[in-house]
Amino acid sequence: MKNRWLIALAAVGIHISIGSVYAWSVLTRPIMQQLGFTLQQTTWTFSIAILFLGLSAGFLGGYVEKHGPRKSGFTSALFFGTGMLGTALAVHLQSLALLYLFYGFIGGIGLGVGYITPVSTLVKWFPNNRGFATGLAIMGFGFASLIAGPLMQYLVANYGLAQNFIILGVAYMVIMALSASYLEPPKAQPQQQSAQSGNYTTLLAPKSYTAAQALKTWQFYALWWIFFTNITCGIGLLAVASPMAQEVVGMTPEAAASMVGIIGLINGGGRIAWSTVSDYIGRRAVYVLFFVIEIAAFYLLAQTADALLFQLLVFIIISCYGGGFSCMPAYLSDLFGTKELSAIHGKILTAWGMAGIAGPLLLSWMRETTSGYTATLYVFSAAFVLSLIVALVLKWKTSVDVEIRKH
Repeated sequence: MKNRWLIALAAVGIHISIGSVYAWSVLTRPIMQQLGFTLQQTTWTFSIAILFLGLSAGFLGGYVEKHGPRKSGFTSALFFGTGMLGTALAVHLQSLALLYLFYGFIGGIGLGVGYITPVSTLVKWFPNNRGFATGLAIMGFGFASLIAGPLMQYLVANYGLAQNFIILGVAYMVIMALSASYLEPPKAQPQQQSAQSGNYTTLLAPKSYTAAQALKTWQFYALWWIFFTNITCGIGLLAVASPMAQEVVGMTPEAAASMVGIIGLINGGGRIAWSTVSDYIGRRAVYVLFFVIEIAAFYLLAQTADALLFQLLVFIIISCYGGGFSCMPAYLSDLFGTKELSAIHGKILTAWGMAGIAGPLLLSWMRETTSGYTATLYVFSAAFVLSLIVALVLKWKTSVDVEIRKH
């Protein structure tokens, strides 16, 4: 029987490879300088990749469930590696269309399949610590930019832009293929803990839904909405964190860059920390807590002119942003079981694809329209009020369902 901690390590191997997409901003200036593209043209490459991450996760979740984590892991490695190597060709030919095709479309499919591949497997290996298990893998996605960013800077400076994509493309394909080769679900799933886990009552081994059945429930769409809101506001803040820090509170470019580095740590650390907390207080309570915190944090962020408070609030928001990703698979397994968790998780991830475009576009449009960030931050704070109401209804309704099933 395979070691579940090595299974978790294999999951991290896949996520830390595809998570390099978060270091895209490191390549923005070199691509603009070498290829002559505008900032908007270059940024669209990232947006297309995130869009197809969400779409491929949504439409190929059934493929992952049908063929298992090993085959889907190899598929992810093939698409993501091909996307990186094709991007090198796009750079060599100075073609914007090929850049969108390979990094955005083909690489994006690799991102989506790779993101959902290990999730249901890990949940089955860690049935009593679902939040911690999924947090482990998704933490790798958050931390990836800390490794990929400096590595990309080094490779571009010493070997050139095209060679950077070739070297990383080959390296990621090897890491992902080796990781995928070890992934498999447990032969016999350990018994799920029922009754009490800390002070958190589990959802008592819920009925296992198919993806089609989950899509017919109101709970699925409630979760889609709160996931979309959390990502839209969080990714919007991520997209402008450095220039906003310089404009609003007068931070130097160097200080703002340091803040962005710490954001990477908080993004990754928040994923494992919040998902572990959710094993004790429950996913329902964690999402309520997220939105209470973010309502206050975005509201205060719109008013502060103090650099230290500004950074603290940004870090708090980003920790909730990362935690929202890592707690979601466990929340889905609480509500819908693990039968087709990858497929259901994939459907929820369409919210990420939509938010990857909506967040940065909304913030940049409001920045130009209002000549500042204040109005946008108030809008984000208000959006979380609605999400808090949805999260509270979910918490109340699922609590009632649990009591009915207990009796």
